[in-house]
Amino acid sequence: MFTFTDENGYKCELSFNRQSFEIEPRHVLVLVLYKGKWLCTINKKRGIEFPGGKVEPGETVEEAAIREVYEETAVEISDLKWFAQYVVHDAPPFCKAVFTGRVERIDEFSEEHETSGMTWLTMEELQNHPSLSFYMKDEGMKKMLQEVKYHERQW
Repeated sequence: MFTFTDENGYKCELSFNRQSFEIEPRHVLVLVLYKGKWLCTINKKRGIEFPGGKVEPGETVEEAAIREVYEETAVEISDLKWFAQYVVHDAPPFCKAVFTGRVERIDEFSEEHETSGMTWLTMEELQNHPSLSFYMKDEGMKKMLQEVKYHERQW
């Protein structure tokens, strides 16, 4: 278990073991590596971040992950793999499931999508880009990127 405080001052607990928390994940985050770069969305308010969002009623976390990636980036993914989960001790606390996926198809981005677009960033850019979202800068994200680099070599 990795504990950290996010950029908003909330205590967070990150685990790479499935079902580590009593809170069921109702949010998703998806890390997609393609040709050496990470898929990111450009959120209109928060800045550059990995795609993700809330699980809709009647939807599984896996379905939400695939839908959110497409809605935010126009990238269709497959081969979804559970990677991690973390709890943010907000009021009320919530749990986010983190997945990795593989690019199937990249469609043309249009105004119908929820964000200002998408971008592909190298690992160095992910760590240093001036327009990163708040959660892309916290210790939990650094830990996830460290772990995903390790797993990337095994994939």
